[in-house]
Amino acid sequence: MKSFVPLLLAAAIGAAQAPHALAASSTHHAKAAKAKPARPKAVKALPAPVRPAIDYTGEQVNFGEWQAVRDFEGDMVSRNGFARADIEALVANTRFVDSAVQLVKPAPPGKPKNWQAYSERFIEPIRINAGVRFWNENAAQLARAEAEYGVPAEIIAGIIGVETIYGRDTGRFRVVDVLATLAFAYPEAPNRNDRMQFFRSELENTLLLARKEGIDPFSLLGSFAGAVGMPQFMPGSILKYGVDFDGNGVIDLRNSPSDAIGSVANFLVQHGWDRNTTGPSVFAADVAPSQAWEPLLGGLEARYEAAELQATGVVTRTALPAGRLYGLIDLQNGAAATEYWVANANFFAITKYNRSYFYAMSVIELGRAVRLARGG
Repeated sequence: MKSFVPLLLAAAIGAAQAPHALAASSTHHAKAAKAKPARPKAVKALPAPVRPAIDYTGEQVNFGEWQAVRDFEGDMVSRNGFARADIEALVANTRFVDSAVQLVKPAPPGKPKNWQAYSERFIEPIRINAGVRFWNENAAQLARAEAEYGVPAEIIAGIIGVETIYGRDTGRFRVVDVLATLAFAYPEAPNRNDRMQFFRSELENTLLLARKEGIDPFSLLGSFAGAVGMPQFMPGSILKYGVDFDGNGVIDLRNSPSDAIGSVANFLVQHGWDRNTTGPSVFAADVAPSQAWEPLLGGLEARYEAAELQATGVVTRTALPAGRLYGLIDLQNGAAATEYWVANANFFAITKYNRSYFYAMSVIELGRAVRLARGG
């Protein structure tokens, strides 16, 4: 690779000499036309550079001077066998990303939740069309994952579509940078210490993953929170749930749709997906005015038998399969009426991917829309 140093030096020297050259030129013309001195031209002010709304590159800070970072370096050496010089060099090249700090801050209070507005961001033509292409191109892998793990192809397709539009938007932040920033400079919040510990653990997992796969840790790009690849796995999830589904000896969620498909299916199974529970994961419901059902709302697991739900005034529009446990979920619609649904264990397995009813329902609806668009 050619060095840019000579070019940069030349540019700097040229910039330094330019005022003197201009002065010499002006003097020459003044002598040639003594009676008419040159009138200075008005200089048009250049607009200030616009700072991008999201800064992917960050800024250089001396993380190595922070005591918490030095403690981390020591842990990586003593616990994981890294060379101290290597860890110190990595820290020296790590950048602080303020936009990651701003993006993890919670939304301002007061804005009502709105399922219909949320779902319109995901159940829309661009994602559906991209999902059809993804499914057609990876039909064999999706069918194989469904057979081996018991997770329907439409659920796997729904997750990858919601997360990254089937690999189109996987993130542009250097994962090491954002994880270090959030591990050691998380914004003030009630759960700040827990979140810092989480991101510190994920920074450690990133370095372990890079060493295991033989890649430069700075080559990993992802979301502002450090999620990687088509399915947006955190580095720790790649180590724990990633699957080499294409059999090439490497788990690559950035470039291998097969690995992404197998890893999503494995994650769901490891978080409670029941292959024996077939059919819908959610059932539309009506609730009684008595509101005796309110204590059943909330949580991320199926805990109630159908009879318990019915006893509090929850009535589903189709019969619930017997012998299963369920939960009651609400999808708020701002000023409009709230939707109520009864969900089984497979719905709640999806919430382990993202702890949100809205998220899990959008995965189900997008997957269904893609399947129908394919003619399935």
